[in-house]
Amino acid sequence: MEFVYDLVLVLHFFGLASLLGGIMVQLSARDGRVVNAAMLHGALTQLVTGVAMVGMASGIDSLDKEIDNAKVGVKLVVVLVITGLCFAQRRRTAIADGLFFALFGLTAANVVIAVFWN
Repeated sequence: MEFVYDLVLVLHFFGLASLLGGIMVQLSARDGRVVNAAMLHGALTQLVTGVAMVGMASGIDSLDKEIDNAKVGVKLVVVLVITGLCFAQRRRTAIADGLFFALFGLTAANVVIAVFWN
């Protein structure tokens, strides 16, 4: 089961790479920034794989993972906001710079929380 957990973790990292990569591509956009497919799919991947990892870690004793419910709750709220914003803005021809940088900041904040919250 450790292999399945690690596989889901790798998929979680791919979701982060997709989300952050989509944001980085839009940094240099000249005609107006948009929510691209990489951002939306990366956010959805992060959400689904994050929930799956918490479910496996809490439900399977052999994994020996400790869960900080406060940390997981904060990260869940942040990724839900990111996913909701990406989903709501996905068809717009351009989004406001403030919204774009909010998505960037929330994504960075989620990474910082994951790494530094012990």
